[in-house]
Amino acid sequence: MGSEAIIVFFLAGVVLVAGANFLSNLISPKSDNPQKREPYESGMTTIGPTWVQFKVGYYLFAILFLIFDVEVAFLVPWAVVFGEMGSIALVEILIFLFILGLGLAYAWKKGTLKWE
Repeated sequence: MGSEAIIVFFLAGVVLVAGANFLSNLISPKSDNPQKREPYESGMTTIGPTWVQFKVGYYLFAILFLIFDVEVAFLVPWAVVFGEMGSIALVEILIFLFILGLGLAYAWKKGTLKWE
């Protein structure tokens, strides 16, 4: 009984997403003009080349931010159930923070946190 329900939910999700995309493409207004193909920045026409290569440091910094930002998403539910679980929850969160600390130490050692 359980596996059939999972398959049904999966198929329903695929059909709904595909149907929504198909319907959107079918009924959405379409216009193609040269102005739509121009690069756009804050309502002003760009000056110079519009394709600029960014340093990889920006991406690494953003990924590190996301990792430690998602950490908060795990800490909030933990804080809610901490009173009910007691010392087991404390041990689990210490292990979690230790692993994140190792990741931070690794990034620090590699020099990823230096903004140059």
